Amino acid sequence: MPQIIANGIPLEYAVYGPEKGEAVLLIMGFGAQMTRWSPQFIRELTNRGYRVIVHDNRDVGLSHRFEEHGEPDMTAIYTALMSGQTPDVPYHLADMARDSVGLLEVLGVERAHVVGASMGGMIAQLVAANHPEKTASLVSIMSTTGNPAVPPAKPEAMAALTKPGVDPAVDMDKHVWSGLESHKVIGSPGYPTPDEILIERIRADARRAYYPVGRARQMAAVVACGDRRPLLAAITAPTVVIHGEADPLVPVEGGRDTAASIPGAELHTIPGMGHDLPHQLIPRIADLIERATARARESA
Repeated sequence: MPQIIANGIPLEYAVYGPEKGEAVLLIMGFGAQMTRWSPQFIRELTNRGYRVIVHDNRDVGLSHRFEEHGEPDMTAIYTALMSGQTPDVPYHLADMARDSVGLLEVLGVERAHVVGASMGGMIAQLVAANHPEKTASLVSIMSTTGNPAVPPAKPEAMAALTKPGVDPAVDMDKHVWSGLESHKVIGSPGYPTPDEILIERIRADARRAYYPVGRARQMAAVVACGDRRPLLAAITAPTVVIHGEADPLVPVEGGRDTAASIPGAELHTIPGMGHDLPHQLIPRIADLIERATARARESA
C-alpha cells in the first residue's frame, strides 16, 4: 500500500471503490491499524458506490513513528491534569485530525463523509468541529466526548486495553492468546467473532507492524484531550452516532453524551454490540452511515 506526506508526516493509506464515488474517510481507533477496517466492511461501502479512504494513524501500523519523544510519562500527565495544568504530551488528537484532513487535501478530496471508531470517533469529531469545510457528514462509532461525568470503562475492559503486550517476535502464540483474551472482554457478546477469524487477524496485524510505544503516545493524546463538548456544540455536519449497548470499554452513555452534544445528531444504539465491529452488524452499520450521507445530500 502507498504512503503519502500529509500534515508534514508520512501516512500509510489505501483507497478503494469508484473514483467518482462520494468519499468516505474511515478513521480507526486506539492502537489499531487501518487493516482493522475489514475487507467486508470496505466492500459493503464500495458496493454502495462510495470511494473509501483508510489510513494508519500516526504512531501505528506503517505510518510515521514519533520515536524522538520516547514513552510518555502517564503519571505526570494525570498529575498535571488533576492540578489544572496543561500536560506535556508528544501530540494531541487535534494533530491526528489534521493528519486526516491533510490526507484528504493531498488526495484532492474536497469533502468527505468522516467515520471514526472509538479513538477514531474522537478524531472524527475534531475533524468535523475544526475543519467543517472538509466534512460532508460525521459518523461517530463507539466513542465519547471527554465529559468526566460519563461512566468510565469497566475495570476489566481497561485492563484488557492497557495490559503489557507480548512481543510477537519473541512468542507469537502468547501474543495471539493475549489478544484473543482481550477481545473476549471487550467484544460483542451478542455477535461473537469466531476464534479462527480473530487469531488470523491478530497474527496478520503482528506481522504487519508491532509498535507498543506508539500506543502509549496515542493514549497520552486521548487523556490530554479533555472535554470536547464545547467543540462538539459547534459541529454543523449531519451527524449519526452509533454505539453498542453492551460496550464495556466506552459505555453507551458515551454515545448518548456525544449525540446530546452535537446539534441535530441522531443516536442509534445496538443491543448486544460491544467494543468492536462484528461482521454480523456490518450491513446495519453501513445503513447508518448512509443515513448520514443522505442527510448531507438533503442539506446541500
